[in-house]
Amino acid sequence: MDQKEIVQRIDFLINELNKHNHNYYNLSKSLISDYEFDSLLLELQGLEKMYPQFAHIDSPTQRVGGDIQKSFTTVKHRYRMLSLGNTYSKEDLQDFDQRVRKEIEGNIEYICELKYDGLAIGIQYQNGIMTQAVTRGDGSQGDDVTANVKTIRSIPLKLREGDYPADFEIRGEIIMTRSGFAKFNEKRKKLGKQEFANPRNAASGSIKMLDAKEVSKRPLDAYLYYVVGDDLDFTNHYQSLETARQWGFKVSDTARKVNSVEQIFDYINYWDKARNELDFEIDGIVIKVNNFAQQKQLGFTAKSPRWAISYKFKAEQVVAELLSIDYQVGRTGAVTPVANLSPVQLAGTTVKRASLHNADVIKSLDLHIGDFVKVEKGGEIIPKIIAVDLSKRKDNAEEVSFLTNCPECNTELVREEGEAAYYCPNVYQCPPQIKGNIEHFVGRKTMDINMGEATVSALFDKGFVNSVADIYSLGAEQLIQLEGFKQKSVSNLLISIEKSKDIPFEKVLFALGIRYVGETVARKLAQYFENIELLKSATYMELLMVDDIGERIAESLISYFLDAKNIEILERLQNYNLNFEIIRDNETFPKLLQNKTFVVSGKFTQSRDDIKQMIMNFGGKNVSSISSKTDYLLAGDKMGPAKLKKAEKLNITIISEDDFYKMINN
Repeated sequence: MDQKEIVQRIDFLINELNKHNHNYYNLSKSLISDYEFDSLLLELQGLEKMYPQFAHIDSPTQRVGGDIQKSFTTVKHRYRMLSLGNTYSKEDLQDFDQRVRKEIEGNIEYICELKYDGLAIGIQYQNGIMTQAVTRGDGSQGDDVTANVKTIRSIPLKLREGDYPADFEIRGEIIMTRSGFAKFNEKRKKLGKQEFANPRNAASGSIKMLDAKEVSKRPLDAYLYYVVGDDLDFTNHYQSLETARQWGFKVSDTARKVNSVEQIFDYINYWDKARNELDFEIDGIVIKVNNFAQQKQLGFTAKSPRWAISYKFKAEQVVAELLSIDYQVGRTGAVTPVANLSPVQLAGTTVKRASLHNADVIKSLDLHIGDFVKVEKGGEIIPKIIAVDLSKRKDNAEEVSFLTNCPECNTELVREEGEAAYYCPNVYQCPPQIKGNIEHFVGRKTMDINMGEATVSALFDKGFVNSVADIYSLGAEQLIQLEGFKQKSVSNLLISIEKSKDIPFEKVLFALGIRYVGETVARKLAQYFENIELLKSATYMELLMVDDIGERIAESLISYFLDAKNIEILERLQNYNLNFEIIRDNETFPKLLQNKTFVVSGKFTQSRDDIKQMIMNFGGKNVSSISSKTDYLLAGDKMGPAKLKKAEKLNITIISEDDFYKMINN
């Protein structure tokens, strides 16, 4: 083919594939087989690889993702993404209608729409081509997740021919369908990975992944429901929805025009029952004034529009018989009771189990085996018991008493003061605790070792690993004994283990699984103490000096480092050359603030996190509260008067943001 024919063929393939994508994902019509579609896509990929100068920004090949991002860029919304006021009360809807009619003369028309339970997104289009996709964030700014959103096949990369504005934004909700979620979770379960709690969490977690190629493998979908821009040729909301559908967007056909509160209630009552028949989750109904001129007249509050409100459905309840109670031991040793129930239908699924959370919940419910209990599902996989029908209790029903010993290792359970849960203290001999700690250690947010739950369980059952340190003594002769492991999978796991030695100190610290030390706390501890030796030797008061470290965390850290077994594991990990200190670039940041402690309070031109990072870069330390050992109070706008008063009383040097910049610039 000559150059002209190549360009024509690429254009043809892109148009054909985009057309079939739209038919399949937006209109539920399949006009060609999967094989034919894949053949066209492979041909396009081959041509784009040979002639990259002719590749298009709207090519379907863009949907498979590209390079892994290091982080998301924060983007300020051009038009604020306000949240809607919520209500569970029909009386509140009547009040809303009365407020609207008080402000607006003449007829009022409302649009009722489904309230999707997903992740809000705003997508920018310029000249019909997607240019940016941003999450809601705090309403003023959000994360740029364009690469991930491009993988969602129901969202067009390029609009079909139409009379659309040169520059506009369309908003909607990214979801995972119930059927897609079920298959996705089943696949994760087979791979030994942790299952997601519900479709909303799965959708939200997927969009926040840094690898768009992984996002492209997840069954994400989207419904679009709101067009915003400076040059829109619409007079009402319903017209904008219909037009957006013509442009190629996936817009639900469930929206309805109504003229009264009674009609709003009819719509709500219908979908309250019919929602379980949908293949996606909704948690309520959104009601909007249809006319844009009337919307403008009604205006906004600081947080939400006055012309819209959302009605939230109450959680569905059913009655089931309590057959028995199982007790599960988690990674931290916490023992969680789970009720086994007679099977009942709830929110479109068969429910056989329900969470009881802890001993206090069992006691407050006065549970007896054989009780008929009210079960509610509020979005999680395992519903919860909220009440007992005492009128149906049998005379000889056995009262439920919480366990006194661990169901796994028979160790006597303990309950610390102020804690709701009972714990098994046998950390290093209790199987689920050992496996749970290892699973946490190898996780994606920690050491990122390619080892799922099933692999951890197999290694533990064969006696190859009994602590996280044992991971680094594994060899090919052990791994090859695991079911399903061949030479390639053995090699990949060993490479993954070796690569984890490059993981930075703050993630290693989080991976250790110290109680109450989550990802954020681990990062602050690592940045403050800079190495494990200083952290190990820190006193209780020194720990409290760290920003956001309270008494409970400090006590947990002291206890952890007093345990000889923990010290032994740490020493082994250090001998395996894991990172146990912060590595700083001394040439980039001179230690101008060495040994100086700062309390940062108030609002600044930059974020407080950025300022605290600068303090650490230049050798200083951040503390959360003022004491006689504090060197500087960095005071911003609207700083609390109590800190200022204490600083003045202790003669602490008070500096402004400008003063701080002069310090580091000098």
